[in-house]
Amino acid sequence: MEQQIGLKRKLYEYCVNFVDQRIKNAKEAMESAQEAANDETKSSAGDKYETGREMMQQEMENNAVQLAEARKLKEILTGITPGKIYTNIQSGSLVTTNNGIFYISIGAGKINIDGKDYFAIAPTSPLGTQLLDKAIGDSFELNTRKFTIQEIH
Repeated sequence: MEQQIGLKRKLYEYCVNFVDQRIKNAKEAMESAQEAANDETKSSAGDKYETGREMMQQEMENNAVQLAEARKLKEILTGITPGKIYTNIQSGSLVTTNNGIFYISIGAGKINIDGKDYFAIAPTSPLGTQLLDKAIGDSFELNTRKFTIQEIH
């Protein structure tokens, strides 16, 4: 049991670092786009200036959206308690099925810890919605694959 809690903490930390990196990248991209826009303002004239400015503005908006999405993921993670053990699957659960081991948290993809693969998935993903509220022994089918819940932590 203690081993599973330690594993959940590692998965949780991976997800936190994943989100922190996305936030950092979005902020850096916004700063870079702002600097480029400032440089463009100093060195351009006419239609070329307007086109360049519009492109910089779109890039800034795209980065702002990415930053907002990353902050939402961070907020989701703050609602997860890595040390909690569950009987029914919910956010924060570590679920072993016949088709893989899933950490219900955010969509961070495949995570390799100690040579073993785990998949961080969002509870709102197609697989996540199928897993929610299930218990050990429950099964379901998704994309012609049958999943059976073997363990929940």
